[in-house]
Amino acid sequence: MNALQRAARLVNTVVTPLARRGRLGPMTVVSYTGRRSGREFELPVAFQREDEGGVIRVEAPDQKRWWRNFTGEGAPLRVRLDGVDRPGHGVAVRDGRRVRVDVRLVA
Repeated sequence: MNALQRAARLVNTVVTPLARRGRLGPMTVVSYTGRRSGREFELPVAFQREDEGGVIRVEAPDQKRWWRNFTGEGAPLRVRLDGVDRPGHGVAVRDGRRVRVDVRLVA
């Protein structure tokens, strides 16, 4: 684990409970199961709502790995919105150096 990953883990430990309570504006919490590990992960993200879902923009994607769980056909996830964990499906889209995860919420 490099220095950036250690710093991110520390920040996420502090920020996740605040985002869960809706105290950080556009920040919320996304939960997903790791594709290879099968472990459950939870991390704070900036979520931009759109129609029946939303978008998570991945900053510095080449230094992060979590979004790779959503490549190809994507994968299920949960997004905390208005105090409720909403199920959905995320698909990672790479456009040059930019990466986003498009989220379609399940009714």
